[in-house]
Order: sequence, then C-alpha cells, then structure tokens
Amino acid sequence: MHRLRDAVEHGWPRPLEIVEHSHAGMAAAYTAGASNLPFGLLRGYVGTDLPAVNAQIRSVTCPYTGEQIATVPAIRPDVTVLHAQKADRAGNVLLRGIVGAQREAGLAARALLVTVEEIVDDLGAPMNAIVLPHWVVTAIACVPGGAYPSYAQGYYARDNAFYTAWEAISRERATFTSWMDRHVLGTADHRAFLASLAAAAGDDAQAEATP
Repeated sequence: MHRLRDAVEHGWPRPLEIVEHSHAGMAAAYTAGASNLPFGLLRGYVGTDLPAVNAQIRSVTCPYTGEQIATVPAIRPDVTVLHAQKADRAGNVLLRGIVGAQREAGLAARALLVTVEEIVDDLGAPMNAIVLPHWVVTAIACVPGGAYPSYAQGYYARDNAFYTAWEAISRERATFTSWMDRHVLGTADHRAFLASLAAAAGDDAQAEATP
C-alpha cells in the first residue's frame, strides 16, 4: 500500500490512474464480462458515497420490483494472469482454494495466461471442481512456488513473515528499489527469485547469530 499511495499521490514512478471499486463491485464487473453482459448488478453501492468518486457506478430500476440497483460496467481485461495448482497436458487448468473471482476474471479476458505448480497427465478433479477448459487458456507455464509469498492450497502455506517484512521494505522508495534490483530485476526467472530470497534470509540469520 505504501507504493500504491506514492504512485497515486506523487506520480512515482509514473502517474497512475485509478478507478475505485469494492471487492464486490469488481466481482460483479468480472462476472458480467465473463457472461458477455454489458454491466453487473449489486446492491452494495446504493446509499454509499462511492458513486461520487466513480462516475461509472450508475443504477437501473428493477422491472419486477421497482427497486433501484447499482450497476458497474463489465470488465474484459486484455490479459488475465492466474496462478493455479495443476494443468494437464491438454491445457485444462484446475483451480482450488479460496478462488475469489479468478474464474470470472479468466473467462472475461481476451487472453488468459496461467502459471501452475505442476503439469500432470490427469487433473484428478473432484466433483464440482473449478476447471478452466483448454480452449479459454492462451498459454501455460509450470512455475513451482508461483503464488509465493501467498499460498497454493495443497502445496505450501502463506509466508506471513514476508508480509510483515514487506511493510518496512516498501515504505520508502530507496529500500523498495534496492530490494527490487536485487531480487526481481537482478534475477533471471522465478526460481532464481526464490533462491535470492532464501540467500538473503540466510545472510540475515547469520548476521543475527554473529556476536
């Protein structure tokens, strides 16, 4: 949030335009995009101050009850990037865990890129599982640990210590850019990124242990 606030308030590293929505509003917009509808509906915005800062929030009258219901325009991303547990060799993708609006964001996109923990011969998808069929997926890359520092259900837990450390790393531009240069811009791929973080953690542990 420090970096987002800096970008919005000071235009660093460049000016950033934002459109304010709640999570529910975004979910409604993605669902409309996935359904090929022009807008989504929700009650949550009626009576709030959010329409005063987002002119896209409007309303319609329900033809059955006469109730005023808030609307948001459909979101159809040029590209959606998701991380999932598995893909099979045909290109079908299995999503598990707290998935939020990932399915809707994927189906609404013009291009869908998916990273997965592993590629398997058979997804082994249980009944009622979320499976994105291969014909909606543009490309897949096998990236173990790709959700880090968040979690991938069934593979690894959320690294809460990283989130705690990130508050200090991201607070000032200098510490943030130094971290990015070392661990992101200075690494070749995600595996190298994770190795870089592990090496830094080892250095910190050794420094703490040194009298």
